[in-house]
Amino acid sequence: MRQRRSRVAVIGTTSWGTTLAIMLTRKGLTVSLWARTEAEAKKLNREKQNALRLPGFSFPEGLRATASLDEAFEQAGLVIFAVPSQDMRRNVRLVKTYLDGSMLILSVAKGLEVESVKRMSQVLSEETAPRFHSNICVLSGPNLSKEIACGLPAVTVVAASDAAVAAKVQKIMATPLFRVYTNTDVVGVELGGALKNIIALAAGMIDGLEYGNNTKAGLITRGLAEITRLGVAAGANPLTFAGLAGLGDLVATCSSPLSRNRHVGQELAKGRGLKEILSSMTGIAEGITTTVAALKLAGELDVEMPIAEQVFRVLFKGLDVRKAVSELMVRELKHELAGIPNTQNSPG
Repeated sequence: MRQRRSRVAVIGTTSWGTTLAIMLTRKGLTVSLWARTEAEAKKLNREKQNALRLPGFSFPEGLRATASLDEAFEQAGLVIFAVPSQDMRRNVRLVKTYLDGSMLILSVAKGLEVESVKRMSQVLSEETAPRFHSNICVLSGPNLSKEIACGLPAVTVVAASDAAVAAKVQKIMATPLFRVYTNTDVVGVELGGALKNIIALAAGMIDGLEYGNNTKAGLITRGLAEITRLGVAAGANPLTFAGLAGLGDLVATCSSPLSRNRHVGQELAKGRGLKEILSSMTGIAEGITTTVAALKLAGELDVEMPIAEQVFRVLFKGLDVRKAVSELMVRELKHELAGIPNTQNSPG
């Protein structure tokens, strides 16, 4: 069993999946990076880097890409799903026959499935046998992949319904430069990681308009309130949103030039079209599809999400970015904690 737990299979050659594969190999673990095609696997191994999604970061000795699921899953104790949220279900279906009951399953995707509005742990549960469900975990936090690939210190949180399972994954993932906390609030950790991308789109718009730090700080704070409202309505612990998967991830993603979602918002504010922006990017801006899914979920739970609504109108309805901001500013005046259960809404 000890040998099993020293091996990791990373499903997906995304920038985040590649970063985690590099980080865990540097730690001394045996890691397989699964690519969809033999041609991609050969290219990665020949160049010893993921030049498309994480250029400039060489694979450590021992890290290999493979298109063989037999090879990827051989003696794996931990399987990391690092694929875009809209591709999660398809990828789980491809690999689920290679899972066994002792494997830990970790989703590091930050998004919601558009059609079902399901979180990634829910998708994993739906597509795998019940005996695997207690081993499903999620990871989220202020984790910009390029900084972690550079070896800069970072922190994150792993959540599982079973605290003992979260602790097992914590031990595997933690390094001297990557501090891992645990949580049992899977709903809150997943929604914090997914919904922050919507606010990051809006933050990019604020930066693109050069509206300044007061405006951006206000947006981030009200964005956190919006995330918390939906999260609590979905069953999350409100305190989770004051932690790494909530406030921590929100601040990093809204502030960093490495954030794809912030970049999209910034370019929209400069007048570029969404299709043009996306065609120039190599990674996925998860906030775009998450905006659609979050508003569907908010409708089901009767939760108000004014920032997400304006982001949606900018993305898909042609609303001018300046007009979107001005409409938010003249909304009905309210108590700061309105809509968040178990808070004091009286003016005294």
